[in-house]
Amino acid sequence: MRILVMGAGVVGVTTAWQLAKDGHEVVVVERHAEAADDTSFGNAGAIAPGHAYAWSSPKAPMTLLRSLWRDDQALRFRFSLDPKLWSWSLAFLRECSAERYRRNTQTKHRLCTYSKAVLGEVVDETGIEYDRVRGGILYVYRDRSSFEQRIREMQILTSLGEDLRELDPEQVVATEPALAAARHRIAGAIHAAGDETGDCRKFTQALAARCVERGVVFHYETTVQRLEVTGDRVECVRTDRGEMRADAHVVALGYESPRLCGPLGIRLPIYPVKGYSVTLPIGERHAPPALNGIDENNLCAFTRMGERLRVTATAEFAGYDKSYRASDFTHMLGAIRDLLPEAADYSSPEYWAGLRPMTPDNCPFIGRGIHHNLYLNTGHGHIGWTMSNGSARIVADLIAGRAPAIDMSGLGMR
Repeated sequence: MRILVMGAGVVGVTTAWQLAKDGHEVVVVERHAEAADDTSFGNAGAIAPGHAYAWSSPKAPMTLLRSLWRDDQALRFRFSLDPKLWSWSLAFLRECSAERYRRNTQTKHRLCTYSKAVLGEVVDETGIEYDRVRGGILYVYRDRSSFEQRIREMQILTSLGEDLRELDPEQVVATEPALAAARHRIAGAIHAAGDETGDCRKFTQALAARCVERGVVFHYETTVQRLEVTGDRVECVRTDRGEMRADAHVVALGYESPRLCGPLGIRLPIYPVKGYSVTLPIGERHAPPALNGIDENNLCAFTRMGERLRVTATAEFAGYDKSYRASDFTHMLGAIRDLLPEAADYSSPEYWAGLRPMTPDNCPFIGRGIHHNLYLNTGHGHIGWTMSNGSARIVADLIAGRAPAIDMSGLGMR
């Protein structure tokens, strides 16, 4: 079967890989000049079933409200005249009840756990190197109240078999000596032993090269303009370089997916949420962490990627704007430098900002749309790197007529 995948981020490339393994003729269309050049470019790098908590939580509304007058909030809301932002935000708030928070977290965890297992298979098959760090991730808390709240919430994941362990400040420093200078600022931490990290862009580009070896054709700098349909079938894909035809089509365009699918009557409540990242060089005189982690009170992640330290933070509800100023990174850099003062060269930052394709319930859309040869693999939000390989396997299974390996409740059209 000839299958056209739209998008060459980590979700699109992993989908192409799984389809090529099944023996399909696969074509990938991407508007950027290379793979992983948008959302997958500068993320935190976490493969984290142990942190699969939904952002739409009971405490999120107050955090968003405080962000209207404070710039130090992990979630930030910026006023806009875009009606899509307002409708999406209302849908997000509806998901913030305790019951829905638990349900959405469980759905995310199910996909994350499966996807991590599929990632391991892909790495074993390909031998891809991507600055992988195993041994768990530390989720660090600066005050006792937030630490105790997460310990209570932790039951959602531990009841599903996730290996999470509480650490007091002394145990935190013993587990990660690079945090010793911040010992008096740490109330405790959760060690998610099964979590790991790696460079998402490096992985995606290496896997794209393996896809080419299997015969996958990539059309870069080619923008999908619209899908032409007849009845319940997609007839062709119109691009700025002409039309393309296939037997089946996969939408893996992240935050751009609603613009393509909307005219077909497919309503995808996906909205871009901006995230910021800084990459810092690590020299011989520096003392980077051996384990990676997250400053939970500031939602700032620190990830060693070879001789670089990646720092990421913030979820800004501000539309499609990817611009940034150096001042946008002041708080996140200050927070991480407070924990890890000698980890990297803080005087040589490389800045980046990108858009996450968020759904109100934090769960992606995976599966067939309303046309029998159109499949969705989109809306993975802030944890797309974690979810990508499992999502790709699911789409390949559905196209092949196989039952997915996991329960698809909460992951299909809804």
